[in-house]
Amino acid sequence: MKILILNQAFYPDLVSTAQHAADLAASLVTAGHEVTVLADSRAYDNRARRFPWQESWRGVRILRAPSTGFGKAAGWRRAADFASFMLSCALRLLFMPRFDVVVAMTSPPLIPLLAALMVPLKARRLLFWSLDLNPDEAIAAGWLRPESATARILQRLMLYSMRRAERIVALDRFMQERIRAKGIAAEKIAVVSPWAHDDWVRFDPEARQRFRARHGLSEKFVVMYSGNHSPCHPLDTLLAAAGRLAGHPEIVFLFVGGGSEFRKPLALYQRGATNIRCLPYQPQEELAGSLSAADLHVVVLGSAFVGIVHPCKVYNILAVGAPFLYIGPEESHIIDLVADLQGNGSVMVSGHGEVDRVVRQVLQAAQQASSDRSYARECARQFSRQALVPQMIRALEAMAAEFPGSAAAARVSQPRHFP
Repeated sequence: MKILILNQAFYPDLVSTAQHAADLAASLVTAGHEVTVLADSRAYDNRARRFPWQESWRGVRILRAPSTGFGKAAGWRRAADFASFMLSCALRLLFMPRFDVVVAMTSPPLIPLLAALMVPLKARRLLFWSLDLNPDEAIAAGWLRPESATARILQRLMLYSMRRAERIVALDRFMQERIRAKGIAAEKIAVVSPWAHDDWVRFDPEARQRFRARHGLSEKFVVMYSGNHSPCHPLDTLLAAAGRLAGHPEIVFLFVGGGSEFRKPLALYQRGATNIRCLPYQPQEELAGSLSAADLHVVVLGSAFVGIVHPCKVYNILAVGAPFLYIGPEESHIIDLVADLQGNGSVMVSGHGEVDRVVRQVLQAAQQASSDRSYARECARQFSRQALVPQMIRALEAMAAEFPGSAAAARVSQPRHFP
């Protein structure tokens, strides 16, 4: 089966969507499929960094489309980068062969529209992999007014993409319900959670000590927020708690990653906040040490973003077995996920604005710090790459079962369904 994956970011980029796309692509090649990826020629979070126009990685053919490199300092810059990438993709697709299935992710937000327009001229089927929902996200963040002409047009374009898709993969039940509420047939939508990056993420005590020593953290209790810093994951409550804990030199708040909201902890650090540290995204080979270095991880979800974005960083946290603090609404996927873990003190929950409670929870975690990380292993196995990538592959092969003479059709004796 010939498969095309469309997404702005791909290997060797470090953002989560790039890593999930890479996991799926490499596994599809192992399963015997021919995989092409069309991605951006520039890195997602460092627009000055460029990738080769064409390369092969683990049997995956990677093609790059040029784009502008204005960055994320202003909304118009981000929009210009998105628009230039979309235009380049469209032009490049005109000269590409026909595919059996195109997998459209959601970065940039209108890439599924481009994929939908490929059907049936350039692709037989479309799988819409909804890693977030737009323009729902832009509306929830206040970037678009819900009744504006722009929002209405974008909603119609996204709905068109969903209706053209043979299958839609949502990340949790809340996202599934949001998609159903748009009038999409329930049988088209399945829930497949993102997965931990098993090849790189595990608890590594030696790498933990090296990372902590390298960054002056050896004698500290490290509270870590790692990943994309975006308005979907508001850090105000956590930063306010860090301010109140400035008198506890044994506690350090470490922010690792990038994104538009990374400027907030970075500004506090640059103003002399001694209990705040900031580091950029870590290379894949350093992920085990970086994530293992935390004594308490933090997962944040904005109240307006339930079912719109999915805090997939939690799966890597489970993989290293670290306790974590969740700051967000009680009705969310995170609460669903960790309901059976809260009783043993490994998971703490607070709401936005509950600064006093977060302070107490951090102090409690520091006093009760434990080296036992075995509690999350069983839960982590449910969200491993080995458990979840095969579900995506079965979904794709089921879509191709109708293609006479295809390799997938030969292997699929009857139509498969999403788990």
